[in-house]
Amino acid sequence: MAIVVYAGAAGLVLDSTPCSDKKTIGAKINGLQAGGSTAGGAGIKLAYKVAKEHFLEGGNNRVILATDGDFNVGASSEGELTRMIEEYRNDGIFLSVLGFGMGNIKDNKMEALADRGNGNYAYIDNALEAKKVLVSQMAGTLHTIAKDVKIQVEFNPAKVKAYRLIGYENRILADRDFNDDRKDAGDMGSGHSVTALYEIIPAGAPDESPAVDPLVYQQTQNVPSEDWLQIKVRYKEPRADTSRLLTFQVQDGKHTPTISSDNFRFAAAVAEYGMILRNSEFKGQSSYAQALTLAHGARGNDVNGYRAEFIKLMELSQILDTRP
Repeated sequence: MAIVVYAGAAGLVLDSTPCSDKKTIGAKINGLQAGGSTAGGAGIKLAYKVAKEHFLEGGNNRVILATDGDFNVGASSEGELTRMIEEYRNDGIFLSVLGFGMGNIKDNKMEALADRGNGNYAYIDNALEAKKVLVSQMAGTLHTIAKDVKIQVEFNPAKVKAYRLIGYENRILADRDFNDDRKDAGDMGSGHSVTALYEIIPAGAPDESPAVDPLVYQQTQNVPSEDWLQIKVRYKEPRADTSRLLTFQVQDGKHTPTISSDNFRFAAAVAEYGMILRNSEFKGQSSYAQALTLAHGARGNDVNGYRAEFIKLMELSQILDTRP
């Protein structure tokens, strides 16, 4: 590992050093002090330069950026920085971003930088969160196994009348982008999982949404099928430029348990909590009490206490929320 710092200017504090040399690394870290302005662009550029000089073929070559994202000297706009990072990622050097600080934190910028660098973003607010990201989930945080991962879902209109994806507004791609390998998408680390929830209206159920007139020049005809939906996944291997395609069909009830899993119910509680926080127009009869009941009943085997921590966060929000 190497350490680059950036205040009014960027500098190399520790040249590439084996991680087994903990004494040298610890001394350099303990000698750091905060101060000056934030030359983030210059710091990122120097970090990539050092990483390229010590590039390991077949290794995990990565820049880890610890910042609040408030770059105010040199290249500072999101556009300038993402273009720079996109150039370096093609050399096989990826980027992970760790957010620190309060007040002037720039979440959107830091997430965009990590996306362009084929990495991920995490916000560190205490030592336990640092342990979670850099110890418990280290493989997922620092080792990319698939890049430009895209998911496309097609519902069978004979089964589903209407649907809505809950969340992921900043991740939605146009339909035409799914087969376009030039279009950047999300990346997944070792051990990562992704959950997407849809709200659906079954075929034949009453629907209060505005009706759409039938097309005059185009007629649609449903293909007979017992499938509820088809899921297509595209991804690239970390060193590849061409994507692979996986396709799955989901049928009615054959593989669906009668009782939903703890993971599914907890994810539903998280989604409900999110809609309450944003005062979503789709929240319906959602409430803190309902979300908390669902979350408490779905804690399951919470070894690391992450779900308990989230429940405490919901309880705190309920106390602080002054909305009627």
